[in-house]
Amino acid sequence: MAHAIETHGLTRRFDGRLAVDGLSLAIEAGTVFGFLGPNGAGKTTTVRMLAALIAPTDGDAIVAGHALGVDDTALRRSVGILTEQPGLYDRLSARQNLRYFARLYDLDAARVDAQVERYLHLLELWDRRDEPVGTFSKGMRQKLAIARALLHEPPVVFLDEPTAALDPEAARTVREFVKGLRAEGRTIFLTTHNLPEADELCDSIGIFQRRLLRMGSPRELRAGLFGAGTVVRVVGDAARFVQLARSLRFVRTAHAEGDTLTLELEDPETRNPELVDALAAAGARIRYVERLQHSLEDVYLRLVGGHK
Repeated sequence: MAHAIETHGLTRRFDGRLAVDGLSLAIEAGTVFGFLGPNGAGKTTTVRMLAALIAPTDGDAIVAGHALGVDDTALRRSVGILTEQPGLYDRLSARQNLRYFARLYDLDAARVDAQVERYLHLLELWDRRDEPVGTFSKGMRQKLAIARALLHEPPVVFLDEPTAALDPEAARTVREFVKGLRAEGRTIFLTTHNLPEADELCDSIGIFQRRLLRMGSPRELRAGLFGAGTVVRVVGDAARFVQLARSLRFVRTAHAEGDTLTLELEDPETRNPELVDALAAAGARIRYVERLQHSLEDVYLRLVGGHK
């Protein structure tokens, strides 16, 4: 699959302070990429460079087929961007705001009204289309800002904290909209502090703190840091089966808490039947067996906590 975004040694300094340190990554077209890191890590600076809003100090990038610093005008026309604090005109209606920005995008006049109507419907704002934006809630303003970023149908979209401070219903609408964009073949570059949201939406994730600490799918990140594991719940105290579990050649670690055994082992899909047989032979009455699933938060804290 072709890459929608590629960077090689992308670096940015501000008055000698290193904000982004040699970022190299490749993001496949038609995927959602999550860019995760603490406040001040350089995420927004990276987005601003990739959208050709600021120039890198060093390194290079190709976004939507356009080389950064070579044809920045074409690059900007090929991306949409939702900033953390999107600027909208409070005295104008939702429809007037989008018409204004459509002109700034130099959208064909014959398409403007159709595009405005399409996105107001998609983001559930059509019924409020002629009301001043100054009367809108935070969630409604955020959805309007997303519509603004997409009016010109860019192949690459940068979304900076798109569900921040939204109520659960509005956040779900935005998440479903992002899934729809991916289904259309758009590439989404998503920054968020909402780790369950990133887990749900992202095909690949980069953990970032001035430099890229780790990149992979959510499953690859978990497996790379924590290995594979199994949780077994038994009737009664699980501690009496810990030594048996540790004696099995394919079990790396085992510990018990209450009625639950948690084990790290080689190839759980192959080894779980053997594990269950051994426990049952030792008298364990097994309630259920399931995959040990570390959260994306566990991954994030392990990586970011180790680089402070």
